Amino acid sequence: MVQFDLFLVSALRAIVEAAGFALLGQGLLAVLAGKARQQNFVYQLFQVVTRPVIRAVRLITPRFILDQHMPLVSFFVLVWLWIALAFVKRYLCALHGLSC
Repeated sequence: MVQFDLFLVSALRAIVEAAGFALLGQGLLAVLAGKARQQNFVYQLFQVVTRPVIRAVRLITPRFILDQHMPLVSFFVLVWLWIALAFVKRYLCALHGLSC
């Protein structure tokens, strides 16, 4: 028997994990590369992956938060979303009588 709701929560959680790791990698590379990070191909790749997340978080945050802080705010929003999805997954597993 297929549990579509459990699959959906697991897929959303995987997307949140991928975006979180991309933000983490972008931050670490920014620290390591310094001012030359804009010319770094891997950093530019991380920017392409994380740009939708940062824009979505910018829409829900107040304007007094500076744009330069948005990647950090986005990372913490993703962490809390990941934790919330873990609780939802645990609830769905208990609801369906599964041991996940």
